[in-house]
Amino acid sequence: MYVVAARWVPRPGEEEAVERVLRTMAELTAREPGCRGFTVHRSREDPRHYLLYERFDDESAFLAHRETEHFRTHVLGDAVPRLESREFTTYELLE
Repeated sequence: MYVVAARWVPRPGEEEAVERVLRTMAELTAREPGCRGFTVHRSREDPRHYLLYERFDDESAFLAHRETEHFRTHVLGDAVPRLESREFTTYELLE
């Protein structure tokens, strides 16, 4: 299992637009081959902070996800210009 924890912080006033992108991406990504889950969380302490918890079969599935048309359109084209910050860390499942 290949796990990605991403943190997004929209620019002030862009929260609603970014949240729409995240909802769209959660739905579309869940349909991708190799995707085991795509969950979006919003911070209780600061509603501008989002945590994306993504699970893929392996790194190849994650890299394929980043090449999809919906990733390029919604994340790179729509969300990224609205973000103050964006970072991610990858994890492996301990068995």
